[in-house]
Amino acid sequence: MIKDFILPDIGEGVVECELMEWLVAEGERVEEDQPVCEVMTDKALVQIPAPFSGVIAKLYYAKGEVAKVHSPLYAVTMDEGGFTEAVATKPSEPKAMPASRGKLVEDFLLPDIGEGIVECELVDWLVAEGDLIEEDQPICDVMTDKALVQIPAIKSGKVVKLYYDKGQVAKVHAPLFAIETDAEGAVAETVVEAASTANEASNVVTTPVEQGKALASPAVRRLARSLDVNIADVPGSGKHGRVYKEDIERYVKNASVSSPSAVIEPAPVVTPVTVSTSVADKVVPIKGVQAVMARQMMDSVSTIPHFTYCEELDITDLVALREQLKQKYASDTLKLTMMPFFMKALSLALTQFPVVNSRVNADCTELTYLTRHNIGMAVDSKVGLLVPNVKDVQAKSILEIAAEITRLTDAARSGRVAPADLKDGTISISNIGALGGTVATPLINKPEVAIVALGKLQILPRFNAKSEVEARKIMQVSWSGDHRVIDGGTIARFCNLWKQYLEQPQEMLLAMK
Repeated sequence: MIKDFILPDIGEGVVECELMEWLVAEGERVEEDQPVCEVMTDKALVQIPAPFSGVIAKLYYAKGEVAKVHSPLYAVTMDEGGFTEAVATKPSEPKAMPASRGKLVEDFLLPDIGEGIVECELVDWLVAEGDLIEEDQPICDVMTDKALVQIPAIKSGKVVKLYYDKGQVAKVHAPLFAIETDAEGAVAETVVEAASTANEASNVVTTPVEQGKALASPAVRRLARSLDVNIADVPGSGKHGRVYKEDIERYVKNASVSSPSAVIEPAPVVTPVTVSTSVADKVVPIKGVQAVMARQMMDSVSTIPHFTYCEELDITDLVALREQLKQKYASDTLKLTMMPFFMKALSLALTQFPVVNSRVNADCTELTYLTRHNIGMAVDSKVGLLVPNVKDVQAKSILEIAAEITRLTDAARSGRVAPADLKDGTISISNIGALGGTVATPLINKPEVAIVALGKLQILPRFNAKSEVEARKIMQVSWSGDHRVIDGGTIARFCNLWKQYLEQPQEMLLAMK
């Protein structure tokens, strides 16, 4: 039976992509989850895995052509049972090989860990080779360009091999580690049958196969050309001999060490000159959360006309109220800081000025008023700036908001924020005052239309109603608005209402339902 593989959705709004590289050829057998090709969207380079095993019957696109989403990408031959013997001249390597009687060693493939993510950095292994692991046990921490993610085991067994060292870049849908499990039922029979079919070829499985035309991404090929390296000579560490950047770097390093010594010529006599002993400049890549933040901020500045509005808040009474309540309600899961009050007051003000909690489309022809108040807070975490948001602040009490803020802050500072906590924010608060700042020009967290920066709390002299000077607790706040949908008068009136709730906490309590 011949079945077409339809190119699936590979990103929101992506309808076509460029076929960068085929990782298989017609007549070659593929296994389930094996990378078949690399395609380039307008966002990233994506590997397309095989959803089922079979033999490649036809490749519908040539390298460099544009493939359409939801159209056939290639055809694969299967029999009625979903399994077809390979027709290639060389026996294909079984996906899993028996380790010993009743045991099976198979690769754990790094799963999809986020939309559009094709690779991640291996931050830390939580197990070692030889360890016994249980299903759902955390195996390692990896860093994507969005957050720190823990990868759990999908089955119990013994860790046989870890394919990456700390700090290396792991590929999605590529082997992450090998695990030895009990061979049961049809899985064990299939593996034994595959091994016996290979016959004498199974005795030379460990012998490197000639690569011929090496499997590698365009970026890796460019690196090889820049280093004057024939990529076909580089031993690939990936599946089916796939060559990664690290393989080329290792190859160049080994070549320089093992190359025969050159003939040493007498050094020319030169006049001594004074050489600076200063330390060389350090160049480090921008990656992970920092890289995402850089792209988002560039997009925000280049597409949103910002304007800033500053105001002064006298929160003396609010500070006193919080001091009265914090000891009574403090717990391991709840810390009553000032932020819950700022968020609740903000939500109350948004009900009167819904345009500040809106979305504008790309060509500025439609404005969507959002009913949910998902208020984000910028957190300076160990992996970079994260902006988790408290969902549905309009429906939560101050104590419920405080509990959510405590949870999100702890998660963000450890770099383990769930993707859902970073999505669907509607407006943001940046607490620059925690580090000592007073005023700022915050950049809007696109696609939101407003953001406020809180300055540090200062005790400053101010005149009271009797024209007497007294010490008051003062905070400067700085708003940035999207001038396409918000004007200066709107942000000023909105800020005045927010200010009223914060300076007179009793007004905020009366406005709460």
